[in-house]
Amino acid sequence: MLNSLIPELLVSHYDKSLIFYTEILGFKLDYDRPEDKFAMLSLEGSQLMINQRNGWWETGSLEFPFGRGINIQIRFSHVDKLIESLKKNSISLYQDVEEIWRRKDDEEIGSKEFLVQDPDGYLLRFTQNVGMRKIT
Repeated sequence: MLNSLIPELLVSHYDKSLIFYTEILGFKLDYDRPEDKFAMLSLEGSQLMINQRNGWWETGSLEFPFGRGINIQIRFSHVDKLIESLKKNSISLYQDVEEIWRRKDDEEIGSKEFLVQDPDGYLLRFTQNVGMRKIT
């Protein structure tokens, strides 16, 4: 089943990005088209596509870091496991893990989250739900 919204990220080095997403972050390879350097990936209900740059979809200059002005939020059940894998692979966090509470109407939604950049500089924000609380 495909989500209604699935980002497709143009990448500079398909093999390097595929290793980052599957072996380091733990995304599952749902399917690929190696001849096109394309892959559909998923992680706990989140879906993402990566595609080697080929001139299509480029509406302007594309320079590192890619995706400036956007961060992609990915819900995950155990952010500590991801942080461990990133450290083991000598990948620095863009923003350290922290617990954040954000207002939604008369409640707050809590998350434990961190940010990391992929090999092309796309900003990924992994969040783990820590609950809800009433605003007093």
